[in-house]
Amino acid sequence: MTLPRKPVYTFLTIACLLVLFTLLLEYCKPADTKTSPEAAASAGYIGDAQCQSCHAKEYQLWKQSDHYKAMMPASDSTIVGDFNNVSFTADGVTSRFFKKDGKYYINTEGADGKNQDFEVLYTFGFRPLQQYLVAFPGGKMQVPRVSWDVNKKKWFNQYAGQKIAHGDWLHWSGGGQNWNTMCASCHSTNLQKNYLPDADSFHTTYSVMTVSCESCHGPGSKHVDLVGGSDYKKGEVKYSYLQPLDGPNTAQVNTCAPCHARKADIGAELYKGGELMDNHIPEIPSTEFFHADGQVNDEDYIYTSFLQSKMFHRGVKCSNCHNPHSGKTLYQANQTCLQCHEKKYDSFEHHRHNMASPAVTQQVTCVSCHMPGKFYMGNDLRHDHSFRVPRPDLSVQYGTPNACNNCHTDKPAKWTAEAIVKWYGPTRRYHFAEDLIPGSQENGKAEQHLVKLMADTSVPSIVKATAVHYMRNLPSQNVMNELMKALRHEDPQVRYRALRSLVAFPVAQWKDVAAPLLADKVRAVRIAAADVFLDLPPEQVPMDLREAYAKAKQELQNYTMYQADFAVGNVMIGDFFYRQHDAMNAEKYYRRGLKKDNMMNYARFNLSSLLNAQGRNADALKVLEEARLADPKNERVYYNLALLYAEMGDSKNAAANFGRAVALGSTDPRVYYNYGILEQQQANLPQAEKLFLKGLTIDPNNASINYALAVFYMQQGQPFKATPPAIVLKKMDPTNPEYQRLFQTLGL
Repeated sequence: MTLPRKPVYTFLTIACLLVLFTLLLEYCKPADTKTSPEAAASAGYIGDAQCQSCHAKEYQLWKQSDHYKAMMPASDSTIVGDFNNVSFTADGVTSRFFKKDGKYYINTEGADGKNQDFEVLYTFGFRPLQQYLVAFPGGKMQVPRVSWDVNKKKWFNQYAGQKIAHGDWLHWSGGGQNWNTMCASCHSTNLQKNYLPDADSFHTTYSVMTVSCESCHGPGSKHVDLVGGSDYKKGEVKYSYLQPLDGPNTAQVNTCAPCHARKADIGAELYKGGELMDNHIPEIPSTEFFHADGQVNDEDYIYTSFLQSKMFHRGVKCSNCHNPHSGKTLYQANQTCLQCHEKKYDSFEHHRHNMASPAVTQQVTCVSCHMPGKFYMGNDLRHDHSFRVPRPDLSVQYGTPNACNNCHTDKPAKWTAEAIVKWYGPTRRYHFAEDLIPGSQENGKAEQHLVKLMADTSVPSIVKATAVHYMRNLPSQNVMNELMKALRHEDPQVRYRALRSLVAFPVAQWKDVAAPLLADKVRAVRIAAADVFLDLPPEQVPMDLREAYAKAKQELQNYTMYQADFAVGNVMIGDFFYRQHDAMNAEKYYRRGLKKDNMMNYARFNLSSLLNAQGRNADALKVLEEARLADPKNERVYYNLALLYAEMGDSKNAAANFGRAVALGSTDPRVYYNYGILEQQQANLPQAEKLFLKGLTIDPNNASINYALAVFYMQQGQPFKATPPAIVLKKMDPTNPEYQRLFQTLGL
């Protein structure tokens, strides 16, 4: 499991071949396999053993799969690592692996920085690496950072080259390597993490230790009762009482997605019905975790990539390529692809590589060009499931990766792009990446590309969701109109992201259009709607939606509290209470978050803001000084210090800290706005002008800076210089009452 310090996402960490299994059981299957929602909700988990008698073939395939081996009790038959008193040293830590009294132990650095013996209780994953679980107080299970490479038969460190100090969230004894929070839900069946926030402890349970039949097919008690009853024998059966997976590909993909997507979990209670966003919030292909064109970058799994693909939009499902029970691909090499694609694609005329060489034959496959792989967790090769055509021309233009240069590492992208033109001609078939990449860049040209993506009916919905996500940084009326339309999009991912982007725009423009989403049919959308309305006075919620708002707000609170076992989740909870004017609980959860991860400075920023709002400026200053010690090169620390000192009337220290933020290369226009205002107040007019102008180079449409600069020039008797920033304001917000006098004076 590889667990970088990131926002709240429950990361799947199966240490095995990522496969997708979701076919219906083939035996005992009634003619009509629809599942009654009421019956499914009341069904119980019975374990895999009861499936074997009717489904022997599937059961035996599953017993050989990596899913079956996702988590096992430690024993001679399950452990594959070398525990014959061997040692391994990496990045300043020496670990020893040995057996004693029939039990397995790892001697390694503990939470206090000293080596001690830890008993291995369970294996975790199987191929291409196996990890091991040890027990900690409070019901916690932790995963040591040293793993066993199954293929190379050696120990290795997943964080090679990183010295992670004990006490750090990423140390194996900390929250980043905690099984209950980070891994468990996708390695066991019907897992309930049962976190107790006040005790910071878990009472985690599961129905089956590993990934079993019911992980995909749903609880089986009703199904077993059904096939043993007289109605089934008479053929008078309407339901299978299992998860229906043999219809449209969405049903199957959404069954696999909870463990094959990078996502946030909404709560312990799983809503029935098959809509993924009732229970999870999947990541979109934004530049936070993906490359700008949507290719995988961070540990992104399968779902978000697959939804970008033509395969998905033409009805392809996981089981078209993967055996759902063994987890293996259906055929070897290119034969899996040739189930659907013509033989001509497996020829020189298509791939232009000489297959006479055995080395080339092994490397040039459909997968190597259209599903390039990347290693995660040290040795786990995972393939990008967006099934895209390599575009080295986009690499030349934007620096995005391409599959060709994965092999031709000694050649520049320009050389590769020229080869593509030579082979296939100068014209490339349109791909949404041509607009998604420039749309991700915060400049004057982004808007037109994002609007184009929204208008193109061939663009996947998950890409449209990414487009509206980027629109939050483009405060124009045209963008506002696009977001309003996106609120009515049929895909809940688009509606969800549109709501999240609306907060950057004036409330009066969107609240009436957004309000109906408080009663949206999808839970994640209702949560987002409640969140954007949380800061509004209650009377601004339409009367007929106030009951819906109360329910959605409770769902928001439940979702937020469910994140309490994450360090950043506590910041989310603190923010929720802060916005509810509950200072005591806000401070409580900010401090809890810092206890879990003392490097999490944004918790300190929020906490200092809370303390400042309470008039506790000395405490706020202490918190920001702690932030400076934790990360002395973080320009945001100095910006916050400058604001606090300015409020405390200490202009000298305020200016000094603004200066440090600028020296560290801050790209936050607010730094230059506030620093410029301070310099203007101190009568340092040339410096103030310089700072305002610098801020506009970062964000030419920044309303605060344009207004400050226009007023600055008017005060200096230079209306000709005040006119350009005033024109920007006129285009952006012509009815703003604050600007009217300026417009009138300048004749705009």
